[in-house]
Amino acid sequence: MSHLILIWHRRDLRITDNIALAKAHEKTSKIVGIFCLDSNILNQDNIAAARITYMIGCLEELQQSYQKLGSQLLILQGKPEIAIPNLATQLQTKAVYWNKDIETYSQIRDKKVATALQQKDIETQSYWDRLLHSPGEVFTQSDKPYKVYTPFWRNWIQKTKLSPIKTPEKLQGLTEEELNKAKKAGIIPLPNVKELGYHWEYPLPLSPGEKAAQQRLEEFTSNAIYKYEQQRNFPAIEGTSRLSAALKFGAIGIRTVWQSSIEAYKNTNSEEARNSIQTWQKELAWAEFYQHAMYFFPELAEGAYREEFKEFPWQNNPEYFQAWCDGKTGYPIVDAAMRQLNLTGWMHNRCRMIVASFLTKDLIINWQWGEKYFMQKLFDGDLAANNGGWQWSASSGMDPKPLRIFNPASQAQKYDPDAEYIRLWLPELSSVDTEYLITGKIPPDELERCNYPQPIVDHKKQQQLFKQFYKQQKTGEKSTTENQQLTLDI
Repeated sequence: MSHLILIWHRRDLRITDNIALAKAHEKTSKIVGIFCLDSNILNQDNIAAARITYMIGCLEELQQSYQKLGSQLLILQGKPEIAIPNLATQLQTKAVYWNKDIETYSQIRDKKVATALQQKDIETQSYWDRLLHSPGEVFTQSDKPYKVYTPFWRNWIQKTKLSPIKTPEKLQGLTEEELNKAKKAGIIPLPNVKELGYHWEYPLPLSPGEKAAQQRLEEFTSNAIYKYEQQRNFPAIEGTSRLSAALKFGAIGIRTVWQSSIEAYKNTNSEEARNSIQTWQKELAWAEFYQHAMYFFPELAEGAYREEFKEFPWQNNPEYFQAWCDGKTGYPIVDAAMRQLNLTGWMHNRCRMIVASFLTKDLIINWQWGEKYFMQKLFDGDLAANNGGWQWSASSGMDPKPLRIFNPASQAQKYDPDAEYIRLWLPELSSVDTEYLITGKIPPDELERCNYPQPIVDHKKQQQLFKQFYKQQKTGEKSTTENQQLTLDI
């Protein structure tokens, strides 16, 4: 008789290229998946309805995948440290396997679950699955974690990457008797989004599940990846992979993604195309850099990394913040991006930088307000990536560059020169001249005709004020003199 091993899925909602599943399959064919709807996570106030919708869709497909292999994915709800040991005991499970996560909460939770299982003489095994290089594999010469991306990348790219992990072709599931025991132990049918208290009525930017993620990867690496360098910053163009949610929830394996980029590189002799592929690979490395940073410096989740931002005199005007959230700042490129976020649960990366700079450098509002709002909306919202992006934009994080201040007008002129993106998300401005839209200088009569707000702040004045605050924080001087060496207005 085969011994039962449970696979506790969390951010690896797939059968393919899954290290914990493959390792368990080396020991037994009797493998059952479990997923716990963690009340500690679901009760937080930064959960996006779009993200829950994507997760539930991934779980539906994962249940079908287990069924096709001859097994089951069981659903629990509650506190994992109680629900999982209870189920494992009822089923006389030999071991519970899972893939690790870098977040502080996840590590604390996993220790609680492991301790409870081991007290019942149930073995636990955990693996690094969602990173090409786990924390500790990419260190400086002095054996410390990196705080700057570029040297991290140089080290990271030289290291050998694992190939995709073999997928089991057949599994053995629970018997009817065991399923009845599992029901007594608290397994439930997979709830829908509304039953969890969320509502999302719009199409998602990427359909949930392994199949959709694999299809998107194939489409991207057979076409857009070769032009990624030229197209990635233009929000009106489908120039990015949009795989962020699939990677966040593990609907696709990172080794599978990396392998596809390597194959695309081999399939072209064009230097321009190969540069584009490496630019995309650098984005994968950025994601890993942020994951490593969050693992080794968990205080990043609580506030600014750089000293000059720990007591920054943010103005935090609630009316300005609401206008920013609603896409009613009077700056077309900013408002278009926020409307895209609110309606789709996603925003183009260039636009994420623009709106984050605008919130922090123009409205002088604490970046943590924006960080939380993004997590309340993004279907790909991820703590490490979101925090890393916001601290980069706010200039409060691990970044040696000068203070960046994005000029909304110059950003629009450079990356949305025909105002296609602006018109798509601000249809009330569809008949306004392009020049007005990309400069933000819309005549008052046009604003009134379109029922569009005037700019709520003056960019030039606000950036000067922000620079003054920054200089005071950095040097302790009470001077209004602008230090040109500290800033980049882009």
